[in-house]
Amino acid sequence: MRRQSVPDNFLMAEAVTLLCFSLLFFCSHALVSPGSSNSTIDELALLAFKSMLSSPSNGLLASWNTSSHYCSWPGVVCSRRQPERVVSLLMGSFNLSGRISPSLGNLSFVKKLDLHGNRFVGQIPPELGQLRRLQVLNLSTNTLHGSIPAAMGGWTNLTTLDLSNNLLQGEIPNEVGTLKNLVDLRLHKNDLSGKIPLSLTDSLSIEYLSLRDNRLSGEIPVALVNLTSLRHLDLANNLLSGAIPSALGRLSSLSVFNLGYNNLTGLIPTSLWNISSLTAFAVQQNMLSGAIPSFAFSALPHLQTIAMDDNEFHGYIPTSLANASDVSFFQLSYNRFSGIVPLEVGRLRKLNWLQISNNLLQAKEPEDWELVSALKNCSRLKLLDLGANKFKGLLPDSLSNLSNSLTFLSISVNEISGSIPEDIVTIGNLTKMNYLDFDSNTFSGRIPSTLGNMTNLLALGLSDNNFAGRIPIEIFNIQTLSGILELSNNNLEGPIPLEIGNLKNLVEFRAYSNKLSGEIPTTIGECLLLQNLYLQNNMLTGAIPSSLSQLKGLENLDLSSNNLSGQIPEFLGNISMLYYLNLSFNSFVGEVPSFGVFANASGVSIEGNGKLCGGIPDLHLDPCSLKLPKKNHKLLVVPIVSSLVATMAILLSLYMLLTRRKRSKTKNPSETFIQGHPLISYNELVRATDGFSDANLLGSGSFGSVYKGELDDQAAQSTNLVAVKVLKLHTPGALKSFIAECEALRNMRHRNLVKIVTACASIDARGNDFKAIVYDFMPNGSLDGWLHPDTNEQTEERSLDLMERVSILLDVAYALQYLHCDGPAPVVHCDLKSSNVLLDANMVAHVGDFGLAKIIVEGSSSAQQSTSSLGFRGTIGYAAPEYGAGNVASTNGDIYSYGILVLEMVTGKRPTDSIFTQRTSLREYVAQAVHNRTSDVIDTRLYLRQNDELHDAGDALFERNIDGLISLLRLGLSCSEEVPSSRMPAEDIIKELLAIKEVIL
Repeated sequence: MRRQSVPDNFLMAEAVTLLCFSLLFFCSHALVSPGSSNSTIDELALLAFKSMLSSPSNGLLASWNTSSHYCSWPGVVCSRRQPERVVSLLMGSFNLSGRISPSLGNLSFVKKLDLHGNRFVGQIPPELGQLRRLQVLNLSTNTLHGSIPAAMGGWTNLTTLDLSNNLLQGEIPNEVGTLKNLVDLRLHKNDLSGKIPLSLTDSLSIEYLSLRDNRLSGEIPVALVNLTSLRHLDLANNLLSGAIPSALGRLSSLSVFNLGYNNLTGLIPTSLWNISSLTAFAVQQNMLSGAIPSFAFSALPHLQTIAMDDNEFHGYIPTSLANASDVSFFQLSYNRFSGIVPLEVGRLRKLNWLQISNNLLQAKEPEDWELVSALKNCSRLKLLDLGANKFKGLLPDSLSNLSNSLTFLSISVNEISGSIPEDIVTIGNLTKMNYLDFDSNTFSGRIPSTLGNMTNLLALGLSDNNFAGRIPIEIFNIQTLSGILELSNNNLEGPIPLEIGNLKNLVEFRAYSNKLSGEIPTTIGECLLLQNLYLQNNMLTGAIPSSLSQLKGLENLDLSSNNLSGQIPEFLGNISMLYYLNLSFNSFVGEVPSFGVFANASGVSIEGNGKLCGGIPDLHLDPCSLKLPKKNHKLLVVPIVSSLVATMAILLSLYMLLTRRKRSKTKNPSETFIQGHPLISYNELVRATDGFSDANLLGSGSFGSVYKGELDDQAAQSTNLVAVKVLKLHTPGALKSFIAECEALRNMRHRNLVKIVTACASIDARGNDFKAIVYDFMPNGSLDGWLHPDTNEQTEERSLDLMERVSILLDVAYALQYLHCDGPAPVVHCDLKSSNVLLDANMVAHVGDFGLAKIIVEGSSSAQQSTSSLGFRGTIGYAAPEYGAGNVASTNGDIYSYGILVLEMVTGKRPTDSIFTQRTSLREYVAQAVHNRTSDVIDTRLYLRQNDELHDAGDALFERNIDGLISLLRLGLSCSEEVPSSRMPAEDIIKELLAIKEVIL
């Protein structure tokens, strides 16, 4: 049918009519609801922001819906002059997660945007650069990654920018120099690299600048002197090098000056001592040198913190220190200062911490330490460390004048002589003392009984002196003594007092190399938490008391070089934690047990006891045979026995020589593990976990249960979140798992390994063995929980985008590189899987659970002589196929497990998924599809997310991400090759992942 023609004038009239109606409707609507179009823009932007959150309907955003006006929504602040426009979005610590929506760039009236303290991931949207009115932007303490957007140049009104505590990388953009109104800039605790941009010095209004805890390199720009309003300068813990610019002394408003933990060299510019407003001056852990001038602190009346330790300063400590009368923290340890400590330090009435150990300092008059007298005016002094210097003479009587607030006193490793005064006023007045260290001096006389008045003492060190006489009973009445009692290398005599049993919580007792006599007191068995007992090189007699069987947490026992006799008690083999036992050079007789500690020849020493027999073959003792007939063959037996004795003597001598050399080169595993980790008791863990309550239970495995806990940090006056792994000792292999994990972790330090805080080997409230390992708490749980969330739990849905998955895989690869190549000794993890990869608050991955770990013997590529005696167990699906054939653990086995982990990360399927049968594995499932059906095996959540987020941005970007996914699948296949030698090493994996990351970016 043909269309009828319509006159042009009619069409024109109709168009005009429609236009008039439209204008009338718009005007009338505007009169009813002023600014409604702007209202719609802001509301839509907020709803779009909500839509990109992981659980938008939970928590504080539950009311964000059209049933109420958006200006009443939590966190939203609207303008008074223009009531429909959002001027602030204040959502700090709202427990939000997800990605920051680019739609926030449409809130064109926003002045404050605060999203700190949440769990946002992804990159900072460059669209935020459209917020021309923005004055405050706080995105700190999230898990944002990528680079700082160059679009920040649009924030011309910005006064505060806080992006700290994230995972941001790359260089600080030069556009920071365009922020002419910037006052507060905080970029600390990220992974930023490159140099400090010179353009930064164009932001002349900056008062607070914190760039610490990054990887910034190069020299400190001299142009920082242009920031004349700067009050806070913190560049600590970077890779900065070169000299400190002397021009910085012109920053007359500077209060905090922190350049510690860098690679700075040269002298401290004298110009810095002209900044009279300084309250904190920290340059510790650099390579600075030279002398601190005598006028250094003369013009610093407000100085509160001085930290200059671990450099190469020499000369004298300046007397002008007294002018900095507000100093509370003073630390000059580990330098080369000589001379005397200026008495002016006594004028520092607010002094709380004085640590000047490990220098060449001395007292002005050896007979009277005027320094100690001067410190009597420091009524707030809690820590005084004068250790490892050149102090001589007698212990001054003025020690009694020190503040009764003192809790830590160390004068160890000096040349102090004479006796410790018996006068109760001198020593006993220090009633709040927790740590007293007089080790390694030349004290003589008796140990004063008045030490018993220090009823708050936790640790006491009196070793390596010339003390004589008996050990005062009063020391053993200090029931708080729970750390270490160190009395070794003196001339103490007499018996060990029976009162030692009063120290129920004592962890370590050292009294070796004295002249102690008598029997080992039976009451020592009442020290139920004792872990280390060293009594060697004394004159002790009698048998080992049976009460030692009560010390179920005992790890090290050395009774060598005494006059002990009788049989070696079998109960020592039943103490499950006993790793090191030295009974050599005594008069023990009879059969040596062959179980427990006695089953490990490297953990037990019995040489010098001529009448022992039996034991394991590695001890090379005669068998405990039946009595020989008295008649017949008498003449034949004598020469045979004589020959055998001579032969055995020669072999025993050779063995003693070899084992002694070996022992001198290696420390006892338990002893070295304890070093550097604070001791912790069972009771402390009970308090930390609220009695191991179910509410704090994080999970349970075959060897142990893990609890969340809060440990008190007395030094920082705060609490730390920890994860406490309590071993199920009734499970076969649990104890060996504990030993293997301690052995593997004791010397390892890496960003991508779970940090061990300490271990506890004790007994519980029922007297049963108790073993636990304490780790840093990982708030984001395991990788397994993110890849395979429990649908039955009422928790917010969690998912990882592609870049997050690549970053996690890169973290794990860095951990493997360290374990296999860069650590103290090559370690094979043996049980790498998604549940053993833990994520911290910043979504950084940490490899944990070393219960099956094996340390590779030097010169070998496998762990044939691992320190762990566990047979390989691993986890089905992740374990390398060669392990099933009985092959020893090797680094190639870890790479296979890593390859399966990569495939699991991309496919979202466990290797034990029900879709896989005996004929089909996860690897085969991927191998069959990687060439032409890749989309069929990619994790559905990940694929849809890629499609939704990237397809609209352009086909090229979408294709690059698909290419990255394919590359990851191929990487997983390459790492999980059946032939071990075909698998790529961790170093090559890292290179491949970095290339994939570059493609995606």
